[in-house]
Formats: sequence, C-alpha cells, structure tokens
Amino acid sequence: MKKEQIVRIQDLVGLIHALYPSALAEEWDNVGLQVGDPAAAVKTALICLDPSEKALAAARSAGAQAIISHHPLIFRPLKNIQPTDETGRILFQAIRDGIAVFSAHTNLDRGRDGLNDWLARTLQLTQVLPLALGGSLVKLVVFVPSGHEEVVSEALFAAGAGQVGRYDRVSFRSAGQGSFRPGSGAQPFIGTLGETARVDELRLEVVLPRESVNKVVSKMIKAHPYEEVAYDLVPLLNSPADIGLGRIGRLSEPATLASLAERVKQGLGLSSLRLVGHAEHRIVKVAVCGGSGASLLSEAKRQGADVLVTGDVKYHEARQAESLNMALIDASHFGTERIMVPNLARVLKEEAIKKKLEVEFIEMEGEGDPFTTV
Repeated sequence: MKKEQIVRIQDLVGLIHALYPSALAEEWDNVGLQVGDPAAAVKTALICLDPSEKALAAARSAGAQAIISHHPLIFRPLKNIQPTDETGRILFQAIRDGIAVFSAHTNLDRGRDGLNDWLARTLQLTQVLPLALGGSLVKLVVFVPSGHEEVVSEALFAAGAGQVGRYDRVSFRSAGQGSFRPGSGAQPFIGTLGETARVDELRLEVVLPRESVNKVVSKMIKAHPYEEVAYDLVPLLNSPADIGLGRIGRLSEPATLASLAERVKQGLGLSSLRLVGHAEHRIVKVAVCGGSGASLLSEAKRQGADVLVTGDVKYHEARQAESLNMALIDASHFGTERIMVPNLARVLKEEAIKKKLEVEFIEMEGEGDPFTTV
C-alpha cells in the first residue's frame, strides 16, 4: 500500500522561493509567509491577487489550507491586531481556520518567468529582456579530486547553479594539483595522517544567484568526497540577464498606438484604458511593467522604447511622457496584474509535478478592479 505523502507549508514556501527568491523583492516590500504554521500540512492552495476577506472565504469554501497572494497582507509592522479593520479580521480568521497566507510580490515581478514576462508574452513581444536589471551573481569555485567532478557538478546544477540566460548546466573546469597534510583527528578521504598528499584535482567554476548561495553550498558539501571542502565564493558585478524590473521587447511588425491599445485590451480582458500620445504614433519597441511602473519611463526611453505599458499613471508622469515624445498606455494596476493568477497557478502545478509534491492549486474567481468607468 502506497504511503500518503504529507506536503507541509514549508514545502510550499520552498517551492515558491526556489522560483522567485525573496531576495529579489524590493527593500520596502514584505514577501513570504505572512501568517501560518510552517509545519502544518497543506493539500490545497488558493492563488489570488489580493488577500481579501473574499479570498479568505473562497479558501475556506474550497477547503484550502493556504492562500498565495500577489499583494502582501502585511506591508508594515503592525502595532496591534484587532478585528476592527480588514487586516486584523483576516489575521484573526486565518489563524482560527488554520489557513496560511503567503505573498509573492516584487520578487514575482522581477523573477524569470514572472509577472512581467507573462505581460510581455500576453502582448506577443519578441527579443524580451529586463528593463531594469536586478539581482546579483556569485561565482563558486570548488576543488574536486579527479573522477568525482561529475557527482559534484550534478549536485550544483540540481541546486540551481550554472544558469546563464537561456543556458543551464554551465561550468568551467581546469586541471591542476592540490596538496594538503591531514592533521591529528582528521579522517581524510585521500592521504595519510601527518603526511603531505598531492592529488590530481579539477577546479570547477559555476555562477549562481546570490540568494541561492546557502542552498548550493550545502548540496555541494554533501556531494563532495572530502572531509573539508576547499571552495571560494566570489561576488560578481554583472547581473543575471533575465532578472529585473519590467521588460522591454519588440513587436513582430510595427503598429500604431491605437492598434497596440486594442491588443492590450484584448490580451488583458479590459474594456477601456488610458493613452498618452497620438493614435497614429508608430510603435516598434515596447516596454512593460505590471502594477505601478511609470518610474521606469526615463529608462524605457533610454533603451529606445516607443511606449510603456503599465498602470497607475499620474498626471505629471503623463506630462513627462509628452516631453520625451513617448507614448504611454495605462492599463490600470489591476489590469496589468490580473494575469498573475492563472500564470502562477500553471507554473506551480508544473513545478509540483516535477518535485512530486501532491498539492492542488486553485485559482481565485471573481476578483475585480476596485475602479469602474462610467
């Protein structure tokens, strides 16, 4: 009889952070597990944009043990928790119902195959790159006895090292000779106590995101045959080519601002949006940023974008766009982020299958924009 697998909240947290590390989040943001017991079992998780009372009721109705939201339930430290405001009521009820609340916010915005990649894909952009690079890299150098390099490298790759853009399992290897003398109490894999040993070794080099250092080093040490592993961690000034805020890409063929606006409405399921610029403005290069991304206007212009698609555009930002002779499409905060729910559900379902985690991901239905047009 097959033993039933128990998936815990901490497994769910690990699954999401492996895809969208919390270190990618903005300093002001609050991502990760907001409320809940990491050791509690989870069979069903509800994915939503906002951790509202409506979302909590939907999770309860579906028998879910977790909510995964885009916007955090808790943005700033709370001075008190009372059921007299929405946040307090949600916290009280979530704890009573045993429902954990987790947020993936600006780390999801900046991560690879995250919100802004989904937005660029929805608008059918090509040659897509981050608009503002983010994240940092570390080079790991480890010395491995000849014949054991494949075991160690496989452990490194499995932990997330060796990813360079669209290439994975990237490494550099060079042969050399290592020397050491085991001291009293050592249990050397190679060599004799008190005698200097010289061993043919390989210098194995890989790059990895800074936020993955602890995980990668831990896996490497477990796979390495030596009792004491010699390795270096070197901070790099270059950033990952596929991580950052916003995205910029090209249309397959030029379009007018008016026709691109129609594509945005259809792709995001919107009935209306706001434009800055003439309807016949020629568009080739498009910058996008889900949520509130007008702060990226100057960077988008610097990189040759003809238009920025985002939400929450303010009056003076619209005037700035005019002065830059650049078009703007304000598709609203909700409109540019609503695609998060089905896309994150898809990604997590795929990853759960790969990791053999038996957890169901369901999508929140009925979320709407708080703004209406008349």
